[in-house]
Amino acid sequence: MTLTIGVDVGGTKVAAGVVDDRGRILEKVRRPTPSTDPEETASVIAEVVDLLKGKYADVAAVGLGSAGFVDQTRSTVLFAPNLAWRDEPIKKKVESLVGLPVVVENDGNATAWGEARFGAGRDHDFIVLITLGTGIGGGIIIGGELYRGRFGIGAEVGHFRVVPDGRRCGCGNRGCWEQYASGNALVHEARELARVAPAMAGRLLELGDGRPEGISGPEVSQAAREGDPAALECFRTVAQWAGQGMADLTAVLDPGAFIIGGGLSDAGDLLLEPARTAFENALTGRGHRPLPDIRIAELGSAAGIVGAADLARI
Repeated sequence: MTLTIGVDVGGTKVAAGVVDDRGRILEKVRRPTPSTDPEETASVIAEVVDLLKGKYADVAAVGLGSAGFVDQTRSTVLFAPNLAWRDEPIKKKVESLVGLPVVVENDGNATAWGEARFGAGRDHDFIVLITLGTGIGGGIIIGGELYRGRFGIGAEVGHFRVVPDGRRCGCGNRGCWEQYASGNALVHEARELARVAPAMAGRLLELGDGRPEGISGPEVSQAAREGDPAALECFRTVAQWAGQGMADLTAVLDPGAFIIGGGLSDAGDLLLEPARTAFENALTGRGHRPLPDIRIAELGSAAGIVGAADLARI
């Protein structure tokens, strides 16, 4: 049995786990991310790796997953939106600190690989993973292989533009898909509804302490599960954007399955049912082609750790 360590580096936390070759996490640890200091971030990564390595002496390698652009050699983070990493040679730094081979991967790619190997996509070879969280992340599996693109920074599906000159996005463009089909988009819809139609959004405002700005994702989900019409309308709007985006991706990639992860996926059928309807209505050639599966991810927040650890074996 080969053991590797997967590390998921986010803007607020560094989570790491020892993973066996069946995708099982044997032990897990996490630390806060010193996101404004590249050297300190490398030190924290080394700290969690050393802690786990001290308990499992036969660890063979480390897989490091991070949001942002990772170069084609899987060694340098060209740009990370939530970390102070710009052309950061993180592979070299961490290898020098922990004394193990290190592979660096985009976190969406790592998550997609984890789900493809050990989760909801294990019976498919053509997969698009979509993580609907604060924004939208993604990963693409083609013929059982992870697709990275020519320069290593492919599958940034949240940033194909669906509305010309639409809502401003943190990437610098306007109208990106993640501005309309993410967890942030759900909150945007709910707050906007509460501002312009407070009588309709009474339950949302009640859960938000009477203020539109007090409404967040959990409040919208709670109200929707209670059957609140305003919250359900917000979910339908976001789900319609999600379905239309998946239809556009299908026209290009023709996947066998979409795997939906991220915090918004916890809503289950509140999201999936209207998303599937919108997907089928927007799909080119509908009625004359097989439909891909659209299913919820299985590994949850562990997928990035499991996927990064498994990619360290390749």
